Formats: sequence, C-alpha cells, structure tokens
Amino acid sequence: MIIRQTIATDAFSRLHRAFTFHLGVAAVLAWGTALVAAHYAPWVRNIRPLLDPTSGRVESTWSFLFAMPLVLTLGWAATYFGREALRRTQVLSNEAVEFALAAAVAFAVFYMAIDRAVTALLLGA
Repeated sequence: MIIRQTIATDAFSRLHRAFTFHLGVAAVLAWGTALVAAHYAPWVRNIRPLLDPTSGRVESTWSFLFAMPLVLTLGWAATYFGREALRRTQVLSNEAVEFALAAAVAFAVFYMAIDRAVTALLLGA
C-alpha cells in the first residue's frame, strides 16, 4: 500500500512539474507577444469597431491585449503555489486525464492571447 501511494505521488509530482513549466513558458510567450503588439497597436478606448465594425461590445486596447496573458499568469501562480491543494482536490480518477484537461484549457487561453495579439499587430501595420 505504501509503495502504491509513493508511485502515485511521484506521478503527480512529475505531471505537475511538467504542466507548471509549460504553463510558465506559455505565459511568457503570451506576454512577449502582447507587449510587441502593444508597441504597434493603436491605443484607443474601443478597439472592437476597428476589428469588427458590427460588434457592439466595447473593449479597450489594454484589456484586448493583456487580459489573456494575465489569466495565464494567474493560472501559473495558482498552479505553482497551490501544488498541495491541487494534490488534495483530485476531481477525476486519473491524474493524467486531469492534467490533460487543464493543458487543453491552458492551450485555448494561450491561443486566444496569441490570436488577439496578432490581430492587433495586423491592425497596427
């Protein structure tokens, strides 16, 4: 029984370490892309009409570029500092499936961050 728990603990540690590293890399890349886009993007109170004239939403350049990198950074901090809380609150029966689901969500947020930055870059060019 003790050996089984040690193997499970090691599997969690390995998955957590890999997930935390890759989420950190994604956050750094998202921030870098957003900062480059911020240099070239038009700074307006409402960037949405420039991107999509039919959109009725109001979104400033600041929130358009930096909201998703901020979400990634907060997620990385929660993952990094909340390791033991994550270990105790296992929702699914398989840890690998949990980390795969978290990775899919993180990748979707990363994709949206890069997509927004590229859109702002193309608008500024």
